[in-house]
Amino acid sequence: MKNILIIGANGSLARAVIATAEHHPDFNLTLFTRRILRHAGKHRVIIGDALNSADLQNAMQGQDIVYVNLAGDLAAMGANIVAAMQAAGVRRVIAVSSIGIYETPLREVLRPYRALTDVIEQSGLDYTILRPDWFTDADEVDYQITPKGQPETGGAVSRKSIADFVCGIFDKPELWVGGNLNISKP
Repeated sequence: MKNILIIGANGSLARAVIATAEHHPDFNLTLFTRRILRHAGKHRVIIGDALNSADLQNAMQGQDIVYVNLAGDLAAMGANIVAAMQAAGVRRVIAVSSIGIYETPLREVLRPYRALTDVIEQSGLDYTILRPDWFTDADEVDYQITPKGQPETGGAVSRKSIADFVCGIFDKPELWVGGNLNISKP
């Protein structure tokens, strides 16, 4: 059994990850959100805020993997998540950032995603950063991975594709450790 904490569980991408993860009976999900969920199903739900260190420290207890899918003050949230993980001894994190965070000049809308990426890369944790292109609702699993330092290619990728990739890491957490990856449709 793998205990997986999904931070930002109300987001559209997180909901796709949850739906895909539900096909794996050995994934035990804890859903961390600021609001009550209608789609919680059998999963444990923690109502909390990623800007509140105590909420995160409570949520980290007993977790094996943390999946981060947020918007807002990502530098502060990222720092809180890293600190809570370190305090609880949780090592594995997968965080969703954005395509374009290494372009110069950096667009203002992408600054929080770059800040989150920098915080997690400097954390010393076993991380995987995902930098997806735009999301679609296409009912397909079709994606390519481009590592950091190579030109980002491809196009808008389905939420279902990203969920497939993320759940692959849930299943085999040793995959893509230290990876900072663009995920897009070929």
